[in-house]
Amino acid sequence: MTSDPVEVPTEEVRALFGLGWAPVEHFARLLVEEGELRGLIGPRELPRLWTRHLVNSAAVAPFIHPDSEVADVGSGAGFPGVVLAAMRPDVEMHLVEPMERRVAWLTDVVDELGLDNVTIHQARAEELHKKIAFDAVTARAVAAMDKLARWTLPLVRGGGRLVALKGQRAAAEVDAAKYVLRKLGGVDVRVESVAPLAGGEPTTVVVVEKRG
Repeated sequence: MTSDPVEVPTEEVRALFGLGWAPVEHFARLLVEEGELRGLIGPRELPRLWTRHLVNSAAVAPFIHPDSEVADVGSGAGFPGVVLAAMRPDVEMHLVEPMERRVAWLTDVVDELGLDNVTIHQARAEELHKKIAFDAVTARAVAAMDKLARWTLPLVRGGGRLVALKGQRAAAEVDAAKYVLRKLGGVDVRVESVAPLAGGEPTTVVVVEKRG
Protein backbone atom coordinates (compact mmCIF):
# COMPACT_ATOMS: atom_id res chain seq x y z
CA MET A 1 0.00 0.00 0.00
CA THR A 2 1.38 3.41 -0.91
CA SER A 3 1.72 6.19 1.65
CA ASP A 4 0.99 8.95 -0.88
CA PRO A 5 -2.16 10.99 -0.22
CA VAL A 6 -5.19 9.72 -2.08
CA GLU A 7 -7.99 11.91 -3.38
CA VAL A 8 -11.29 11.38 -1.54
CA PRO A 9 -14.37 11.33 -3.80
CA THR A 10 -17.13 13.83 -3.08
CA GLU A 11 -20.86 13.15 -2.91
CA GLU A 12 -21.13 14.72 -6.36
CA VAL A 13 -18.69 12.13 -7.68
CA ARG A 14 -20.76 9.35 -6.11
CA ALA A 15 -23.87 10.74 -7.81
CA LEU A 16 -22.08 10.92 -11.17
CA PHE A 17 -21.38 7.18 -11.16
CA GLY A 18 -24.87 6.27 -9.92
CA LEU A 19 -25.46 2.52 -9.92
CA GLY A 20 -21.87 2.06 -11.07
CA TRP A 21 -20.51 3.63 -7.89
CA ALA A 22 -19.72 0.38 -6.04
CA PRO A 23 -17.58 -1.22 -8.79
CA VAL A 24 -15.89 2.09 -9.64
CA GLU A 25 -15.04 2.72 -5.99
CA HIS A 26 -13.70 -0.86 -5.75
CA PHE A 27 -11.64 -0.23 -8.90
CA ALA A 28 -10.19 2.90 -7.28
CA ARG A 29 -9.16 0.91 -4.21
CA LEU A 30 -7.40 -1.66 -6.39
CA LEU A 31 -5.53 1.13 -8.18
CA VAL A 32 -4.43 2.62 -4.86
CA GLU A 33 -3.33 -0.77 -3.53
CA GLU A 34 -1.66 -2.19 -6.64
CA GLY A 35 -1.55 0.40 -9.43
CA GLU A 36 1.83 1.90 -8.62
CA LEU A 37 3.35 -1.47 -7.69
CA ARG A 38 2.30 -2.93 -11.04
CA GLY A 39 3.53 0.07 -13.02
CA LEU A 40 0.09 1.23 -14.08
CA ILE A 41 -0.16 4.60 -12.39
CA GLY A 42 2.45 6.94 -10.96
CA PRO A 43 2.51 8.05 -7.31
CA ARG A 44 1.86 11.65 -8.36
CA GLU A 45 -1.46 10.56 -9.87
CA LEU A 46 -2.94 9.26 -6.60
CA PRO A 47 -3.85 12.70 -5.21
CA ARG A 48 -5.93 13.25 -8.37
CA LEU A 49 -7.00 9.69 -9.08
CA TRP A 50 -10.71 10.53 -9.10
CA THR A 51 -10.76 13.84 -10.96
CA ARG A 52 -7.98 13.14 -13.47
CA HIS A 53 -8.69 9.50 -14.25
CA LEU A 54 -12.04 8.13 -13.06
CA VAL A 55 -14.25 11.20 -13.56
CA ASN A 56 -12.37 11.94 -16.78
CA SER A 57 -13.18 8.43 -18.03
CA ALA A 58 -16.87 8.96 -17.25
CA ALA A 59 -16.96 11.71 -19.90
CA VAL A 60 -17.31 9.10 -22.67
CA ALA A 61 -20.51 7.57 -21.25
CA PRO A 62 -23.01 10.09 -22.74
CA PHE A 63 -21.68 9.36 -26.23
CA ILE A 64 -22.32 5.61 -26.04
CA HIS A 65 -25.74 4.43 -27.22
CA PRO A 66 -27.68 1.88 -25.14
CA ASP A 67 -27.04 -1.79 -25.89
CA SER A 68 -23.91 -1.02 -27.89
CA GLU A 69 -20.91 -3.23 -28.47
CA VAL A 70 -17.88 -1.11 -27.60
CA ALA A 71 -14.12 -1.58 -27.84
CA ASP A 72 -11.67 0.36 -25.69
CA VAL A 73 -8.36 0.45 -27.53
CA GLY A 74 -5.18 0.60 -25.46
CA SER A 75 -7.04 0.00 -22.20
CA GLY A 76 -3.88 0.05 -20.07
CA ALA A 77 -4.87 0.51 -16.42
CA GLY A 78 -8.56 0.47 -17.41
CA PHE A 79 -9.32 4.04 -18.50
CA PRO A 80 -11.93 4.51 -19.78
CA GLY A 81 -12.92 0.89 -20.51
CA VAL A 82 -13.32 -0.49 -16.99
CA VAL A 83 -15.08 2.67 -15.82
CA LEU A 84 -17.49 2.57 -18.76
CA ALA A 85 -18.22 -1.13 -18.22
CA ALA A 86 -19.04 -0.44 -14.57
CA MET A 87 -21.25 2.55 -15.36
CA ARG A 88 -23.02 0.96 -18.31
CA PRO A 89 -23.97 -2.69 -17.71
CA ASP A 90 -26.15 -2.41 -20.85
CA VAL A 91 -22.98 -2.18 -22.97
CA GLU A 92 -20.87 -5.13 -24.14
CA MET A 93 -17.33 -3.91 -23.45
CA HIS A 94 -14.21 -5.21 -25.17
CA LEU A 95 -10.84 -4.19 -23.71
CA VAL A 96 -8.06 -4.25 -26.32
CA GLU A 97 -4.55 -4.19 -24.86
CA PRO A 98 -1.34 -5.70 -26.30
CA MET A 99 0.89 -5.74 -23.19
CA GLU A 100 0.76 -8.98 -21.22
CA ARG A 101 1.21 -7.45 -17.77
CA ARG A 102 -1.60 -4.97 -18.42
CA VAL A 103 -3.85 -7.76 -19.69
CA ALA A 104 -3.12 -9.66 -16.47
CA TRP A 105 -4.14 -6.59 -14.46
CA LEU A 106 -7.33 -6.06 -16.48
CA THR A 107 -8.22 -9.74 -16.05
CA ASP A 108 -7.76 -9.47 -12.28
CA VAL A 109 -9.83 -6.28 -12.13
CA VAL A 110 -12.70 -7.66 -14.22
CA ASP A 111 -12.83 -10.80 -12.07
CA GLU A 112 -12.58 -8.85 -8.80
CA LEU A 113 -15.31 -6.39 -9.81
CA GLY A 114 -17.56 -9.12 -11.25
CA LEU A 115 -17.97 -7.32 -14.56
CA ASP A 116 -19.75 -9.90 -16.71
CA ASN A 117 -20.12 -7.52 -19.68
CA VAL A 118 -16.38 -7.44 -20.46
CA THR A 119 -14.23 -9.39 -22.94
CA ILE A 120 -10.45 -8.86 -22.98
CA HIS A 121 -8.34 -9.11 -26.14
CA GLN A 122 -4.57 -9.28 -25.88
CA ALA A 123 -3.87 -7.69 -29.24
CA ARG A 124 -2.96 -4.51 -31.04
CA ALA A 125 -5.94 -2.81 -32.63
CA GLU A 126 -4.58 -3.45 -36.12
CA GLU A 127 -4.58 -7.19 -35.50
CA LEU A 128 -8.37 -7.08 -35.13
CA HIS A 129 -9.02 -5.23 -38.39
CA LYS A 130 -11.45 -7.15 -40.66
CA LYS A 131 -12.00 -9.69 -37.88
CA ILE A 132 -14.42 -7.86 -35.60
CA ALA A 133 -16.30 -4.56 -35.59
CA PHE A 134 -18.03 -2.45 -32.97
CA ASP A 135 -20.75 0.17 -32.63
CA ALA A 136 -18.26 2.45 -30.90
CA VAL A 137 -14.56 2.54 -30.10
CA THR A 138 -13.11 4.51 -27.21
CA ALA A 139 -9.51 5.51 -26.52
CA ARG A 140 -7.65 7.64 -24.00
CA ALA A 141 -4.09 8.93 -24.28
CA VAL A 142 -3.20 6.37 -26.94
CA ALA A 143 -1.82 8.34 -29.91
CA ALA A 144 -2.20 11.50 -31.98
CA MET A 145 -5.45 11.69 -33.90
CA ASP A 146 -4.08 10.69 -37.33
CA LYS A 147 -2.44 7.53 -35.98
CA LEU A 148 -5.37 6.80 -33.68
CA ALA A 149 -7.79 7.02 -36.62
CA ARG A 150 -5.78 4.43 -38.58
CA TRP A 151 -5.89 2.05 -35.62
CA THR A 152 -9.49 2.53 -34.56
CA LEU A 153 -11.79 3.57 -37.41
CA PRO A 154 -11.41 0.22 -39.24
CA LEU A 155 -12.90 -1.34 -36.07
CA VAL A 156 -15.99 0.91 -36.17
CA ARG A 157 -19.09 -0.36 -37.96
CA GLY A 158 -20.72 1.85 -40.55
CA GLY A 159 -22.93 4.33 -38.70
CA GLY A 160 -20.86 3.90 -35.53
CA ARG A 161 -18.45 6.29 -33.88
CA LEU A 162 -15.01 6.80 -32.41
CA VAL A 163 -15.04 8.53 -29.00
CA ALA A 164 -11.55 9.70 -28.01
CA LEU A 165 -10.57 11.43 -24.77
CA LYS A 166 -8.09 14.12 -25.72
CA GLY A 167 -6.16 17.06 -24.30
CA GLN A 168 -5.86 20.73 -25.13
CA ARG A 169 -4.40 20.08 -28.58
CA ALA A 170 -7.47 18.16 -29.74
CA ALA A 171 -8.61 20.70 -32.34
CA ALA A 172 -5.11 20.93 -33.85
CA GLU A 173 -4.85 17.13 -33.95
CA VAL A 174 -8.22 16.86 -35.69
CA ASP A 175 -7.18 19.46 -38.27
CA ALA A 176 -3.91 17.62 -38.95
CA ALA A 177 -5.81 14.34 -39.33
CA LYS A 178 -8.70 15.58 -41.48
CA TYR A 179 -7.61 13.82 -44.67
CA VAL A 180 -6.95 10.53 -42.87
CA LEU A 181 -10.32 10.77 -41.10
CA ARG A 182 -12.12 11.40 -44.38
CA LYS A 183 -10.31 8.55 -46.14
CA LEU A 184 -11.30 6.14 -43.35
CA GLY A 185 -14.98 7.11 -43.50
CA GLY A 186 -15.19 9.87 -40.92
CA VAL A 187 -18.10 12.02 -42.09
CA ASP A 188 -18.71 14.19 -39.04
CA VAL A 189 -15.94 15.13 -36.62
CA ARG A 190 -16.54 17.32 -33.60
CA VAL A 191 -14.58 18.40 -30.56
CA GLU A 192 -16.74 18.50 -27.44
CA SER A 193 -15.93 20.04 -24.06
CA VAL A 194 -17.60 17.90 -21.41
CA ALA A 195 -17.78 18.67 -17.68
CA PRO A 196 -18.90 15.45 -15.94
CA LEU A 197 -19.17 17.40 -12.68
CA ALA A 198 -20.95 20.75 -12.43
CA GLY A 199 -18.28 23.42 -12.17
CA GLY A 200 -15.55 20.82 -12.59
CA GLU A 201 -12.66 20.79 -15.02
CA PRO A 202 -13.92 20.08 -18.54
CA THR A 203 -12.74 17.07 -20.51
CA THR A 204 -12.13 17.27 -24.26
CA VAL A 205 -13.84 14.51 -26.25
CA VAL A 206 -13.37 14.03 -29.99
CA VAL A 207 -16.32 12.26 -31.62
CA VAL A 208 -15.93 10.87 -35.15
CA GLU A 209 -19.04 9.54 -36.85
CA LYS A 210 -18.37 6.88 -39.48
CA ARG A 211 -20.17 6.74 -42.78
CA GLY A 212 -23.03 4.22 -42.73
